[in-house]
Amino acid sequence: MNVYQAIARLVQYGIVTGLIEEEDRIYVRNRILSELQLSDYVEDMVSISSEVGSNRPNISETKVEDIEEILKVLLDYACKQNLIEDSILYRDLYDTKLMDCLTPYPREVVKTFNLLYQKDKVAATDYYYKLSQDSDYIRRYRIQKDVKWITKTEYGDLDITINLSKPEKDPKAIAALLHAANTDYPACQLCKENEGYAGRLNHPARNTLRTIPITIQEEPWFLQYSPYVYYNEHSIVFRGEHSPMKIDRTTFAKLFDFIQFLPHYFVGSNADLPIVGGSILTHEHYQGGNYTFAMARAKVEEKFSLPGFEDVEAAIVKWPMSVIRLRSKDTKSIVELAERIRIAWQSYSDESVMIYSETEATPHNTITPIARKVSDYYELDLVLRNNITTKEHPDGLYHPHKEHHHIKKENIGLIEVMGFAILPSRLLLELEEVKTCILQNKDPMDQESTAKHAEWIAAIQKKYTKLTEDTVDNVMKDEVGLVFCSILEQAGVFKRTKEGKQAFLRFMESLGAKEL
Repeated sequence: MNVYQAIARLVQYGIVTGLIEEEDRIYVRNRILSELQLSDYVEDMVSISSEVGSNRPNISETKVEDIEEILKVLLDYACKQNLIEDSILYRDLYDTKLMDCLTPYPREVVKTFNLLYQKDKVAATDYYYKLSQDSDYIRRYRIQKDVKWITKTEYGDLDITINLSKPEKDPKAIAALLHAANTDYPACQLCKENEGYAGRLNHPARNTLRTIPITIQEEPWFLQYSPYVYYNEHSIVFRGEHSPMKIDRTTFAKLFDFIQFLPHYFVGSNADLPIVGGSILTHEHYQGGNYTFAMARAKVEEKFSLPGFEDVEAAIVKWPMSVIRLRSKDTKSIVELAERIRIAWQSYSDESVMIYSETEATPHNTITPIARKVSDYYELDLVLRNNITTKEHPDGLYHPHKEHHHIKKENIGLIEVMGFAILPSRLLLELEEVKTCILQNKDPMDQESTAKHAEWIAAIQKKYTKLTEDTVDNVMKDEVGLVFCSILEQAGVFKRTKEGKQAFLRFMESLGAKEL
């Protein structure tokens, strides 16, 4: 495929996906030519093959799945012509500019979304999600590379993912950053100013980003999808104003405002403190989507009534972390009770189970809230969090402990709280090498990539005495999932022990709750 054929196929891709109309064909083609610094369009080069002996591509048969191949040809051409450096970040910046030639203006996207929304809210999000993928803002072909499986546990089926879709910085780009100009625009990757932004080496291109303006608690907020979708319709809801994360009464009200807007979605907020919070604490935002996590399916264990909130069902959820579920048809009652629990938890200490609300004037207690609608009822899960550190656990007592760092060392954020593991890409190769160690009875200490897994390997070999090529893959997946489950238990403030459960009941009693 030569560059002219790739241009023709990219334009046809836009028509096939509905990004552009037939009337836009010449205009969009000329925009692409301009980006590639081509001053002409050679029709004859479109109708011949660029490879001797091969058939010419049939432009009219262009499919959605062809976009990766089409862009590769155009990017290879751009590199050959010295329009860009041949590295992943430069290529990502450039192909996003090319795709912007096909992506509708924000006003068109918002207008279509709103027209669909008036008739069918699901149809509106279906349109917007498809657009976000067709424009290559969500790169389907990269998301498909993520490795995913289910691990069965006593708490339900946990989702396990090894994230391979997010590109890593390459040496050329890292070196170039030393000479790059500093800028604070946009202030962060969640600001509304990202819409249409061309990006730079230390800030991803967002030419094809289109956001949906919404109103939450009488403030301007925006909806977008995550470019690295971990689950179906993985969305981000962010405040128009660049302001830090904060969990308070208005947070609960904002979550339910969003549920009213899109009742087929869940929405949740990361906690507002380091270690137990998300990766971006400088900009208030939530994550949502059209997906049911294991925590949402988890059963309740103890039910309670609280004075003054007789219309709200309160319960402790059977989950590795410490979760209080509030359920009612009245969101206002849930919000008021949630705020009462938040205030109580913020200052709650129980030294017998290593819970300290603060040390040396540093606060430790906060909440990760998740809202959803189930039939006619609204639910709000309050996950109790604490970010205290100790000499034994300098990364956090309620954080993945050192013995599990070989699998995951990163913070446990909102998505993982709900039972969806996001594991580092290094594991893909490391787990293959671990399997080789087990099957060939090699010493894991012989190489760095398996040495960190040595104790885990020994435990697996003791647990499974006869592993074969046919069984080792499933065993490895199960054992990784069980490590993640153990990590969630470590992140739970009230442990799943008799002592921990009694301590959890003491906290509920401090709220005036009575067991039903």
